[in-house]
Amino acid sequence: MKNRSEQKKSTAFSASLRKTGKMLLRVFPNIFAVVLLSGLIMEFVPMDRLSTFLGGGFFTDGLIGAGIGSISIGNPLVSYVLGGELLDQGISLMAVTALLVSWVTVGSIQLPAEIQTFGSRFALLRNGISFVFAMLIAFLVLVTMQFLAS
Repeated sequence: MKNRSEQKKSTAFSASLRKTGKMLLRVFPNIFAVVLLSGLIMEFVPMDRLSTFLGGGFFTDGLIGAGIGSISIGNPLVSYVLGGELLDQGISLMAVTALLVSWVTVGSIQLPAEIQTFGSRFALLRNGISFVFAMLIAFLVLVTMQFLAS
């Protein structure tokens, strides 16, 4: 026979499981939309054509790279291969770094789901800070690589 403490734990676990299931059902349409939209964007904005958008200058390359990365969504493991390919196509290190950092950290495609889950203030602040830091990290990587090359 279960004692009172075990019954409370069992009841609390069941309530948590029900609450989690309801939340998952509530956010599932947004998660599905995020995956669908990111797949469409990645299909219609091929990475090999990015070199036509980039090449305008130091700050412009970083801003465009971070912007493109922000509207995409990606896996950190894939970013190493993608970064190498983009660099091989002649895209600047600033643009590639900004693109990849924002690709992994900023998620404007998933913003509606993030707002629904965490609230608009948190989601917008997190994405804004991530965008700014993507630009800062790209600049610092460029400066570091120039320092190491000299």
